[in-house]
Amino acid sequence: MKTSKLTMLSLCTALAMIFSFVESQIPTMLPPGMKLGLPNIAIVFVLYRVGVKEAYAVNLVRIVLTSLLFGSVLSLAYSLVGGMLSLTVMVVMKRFTPFSCVSVSVVGGLFHNIGQVCVAYFVTDTAQLFTYYLPMLLVSGTVAGIVIGLVAGIAVKRLEKWTPR
Repeated sequence: MKTSKLTMLSLCTALAMIFSFVESQIPTMLPPGMKLGLPNIAIVFVLYRVGVKEAYAVNLVRIVLTSLLFGSVLSLAYSLVGGMLSLTVMVVMKRFTPFSCVSVSVVGGLFHNIGQVCVAYFVTDTAQLFTYYLPMLLVSGTVAGIVIGLVAGIAVKRLEKWTPR
């Protein structure tokens, strides 16, 4: 791996971790557990500018390190399932369809919430999570996905020359 690519991935991982820390300092909004998804700015950027394998690597490292630093084993499970499901769906959308960063980010946010509610169901054995909690998360995930997609799209366009190939 070229030094410039490794540097780019390291910077994106650090940025995603900083975004995770900033997000952890924001008081929990309604519905409980809703987050803005700020680290996904870096993940979507890596997906579009560097590559799929690299996006998975940055996402995995970010999830593990931020869970160790700011969370718990349970938060690792929620983040790992939500984050990897989200990224997998974003990869498929990007690869097989002509969707924009915003569309890819919105669907990624929705599947992140679906993954986390599935983990919550297995932890609590409460099926009502799908009926009452998931719809609220899907609305907030759509709004957050739009914002994250817009910011990531701007970064992808503006930093095109800076990105290693």
